[in-house]
Amino acid sequence: MPLKTQADYLSTFASLPDEARVDVHVVAALYGIATPTVWQRVRDGSIEKPQKIGASSRWVVGRLRRALSAEAVEG
Repeated sequence: MPLKTQADYLSTFASLPDEARVDVHVVAALYGIATPTVWQRVRDGSIEKPQKIGASSRWVVGRLRRALSAEAVEG
């Protein structure tokens, strides 16, 4: 199975409901950063902490959309 590209993650994100959860790869694609940078930004508070589901970390799509909209307005 081929690795997904950022475009794959972004096209999938657009069709997800606000209640859906996504992993760090999707968050990295949305912000245009590497996955280690996502974790660094979580630590410094500039990206919201994910929810833990078992051993997995997942972000809520609706919250990500609001955060990205707020950044666009501030930027």
